[in-house]
Amino acid sequence: MSEVTTPEIGRFLTIADIALEMNVSVNQAYALVRTGELPAIKVGAAGHWRVERTRFEAYIEALYEEQRRRDLWKQIDYSDVADLAPHR
Repeated sequence: MSEVTTPEIGRFLTIADIALEMNVSVNQAYALVRTGELPAIKVGAAGHWRVERTRFEAYIEALYEEQRRRDLWKQIDYSDVADLAPHR
């Protein structure tokens, strides 16, 4: 039985690659780069955007961590909040 392999993807991803990987539109992926939320560089005379794979993976991990922290924050028992306020 032969093993199916996928071609190795290079070091840099295009905006279209990012959109495909994240299952978003190209415009949404471009907006992440344009705002600086997703670090990217311009390459060549035409200035095509490229995102280094390691930075993309770090960006995804940061999103997961942000969501994890939000979920933890939602789980906090707010009944003790009054105990933290200064007493008058």
